Amino acid sequence: MKASPADQRRLIEVAELDARIRQADHARRNPPQAGRVHELLARRQELGQELATRLGSRDDLRIELSRIESDVAVVDARAARDAERLAASSNPKEAQGLESELASLARRKSDLEDAELEVMERLELAEAAAAEQEVLIAQTNAEGSELSAAAKRTVAEASAAFDAATRDRAAVSGTVPADLLALYERIAARSAGAAYLRARTCEGCNMVLAGTDLQVLRQAADDDIVTCPECGCILVRGEDSGL
Repeated sequence: MKASPADQRRLIEVAELDARIRQADHARRNPPQAGRVHELLARRQELGQELATRLGSRDDLRIELSRIESDVAVVDARAARDAERLAASSNPKEAQGLESELASLARRKSDLEDAELEVMERLELAEAAAAEQEVLIAQTNAEGSELSAAAKRTVAEASAAFDAATRDRAAVSGTVPADLLALYERIAARSAGAAYLRARTCEGCNMVLAGTDLQVLRQAADDDIVTCPECGCILVRGEDSGL
């Protein structure tokens, strides 16, 4: 196939735009923040499960503390009632029974207060553990929100670059003869498509061409379409090709 040197150079523009399109498409589909965001989502789930466990323990202790406080109130009420009865009693036997019961209630209250203190200490630790977990979740959420916002900006910028490069590609490729463009697109499916030959090096694969290959290129006419023997892309020759 033959094509003017000018048309061949336009293929370089098309190839560069295709590279920009691929790069922008990759960037918008795979923002660099995505990996960390996924890690944070998994971390958030783990922290949430742990928080649920800690909140459950805290709530159980609150219920236990409430039960003990209720028992203390019952004991206090019973002791107050017995104390009133004792004060009004003139029966020695009844008074002895009430004194015995008051002593039993005092021991019961002492035991309940000891248990109350123990549960209060455990509740304090449980509340601190839950609060600590909530802080970790808040930090995780904050980092996730920040990264998500950055990822959205990255995607928006990449999408704009993709759209711009696609428009430019359509404009430039429209000036390339159809048969030449079709050849380029077939080759571009497996290589850079088209690249300059500079200093005897194909810029599509960065390989220095062998002497025999260069000799073949020297013998080709300017409007001959030549390809790199290494990567197969269309080689666009110029004054700095080293031929």
